[in-house]
Amino acid sequence: MDTDSDPQPPPLPASLLNPWPVIVVITCGWVIATVLAFTVAALHQWRPVTVAGLAVGALGTTIFLWQRHAVRRGHRGAQSGLT
Repeated sequence: MDTDSDPQPPPLPASLLNPWPVIVVITCGWVIATVLAFTVAALHQWRPVTVAGLAVGALGTTIFLWQRHAVRRGHRGAQSGLT
């Protein structure tokens, strides 16, 4: 089978390649949930989950930024496609 004649998918629009809107919206959701868990007495059982959600989000964002920094530095082991 000739791979040169295989159809290529079109490139994704730039708006779908930008991760920041997703990161901001999800972080705002976790912050709101955390504030509610600490201010509404009926939601006190949510406190550990919301704090863990914020921590996991911070860790994930840190790893993403670290990988993107490695790509910009030209590090050989860095992921590709992060700009």
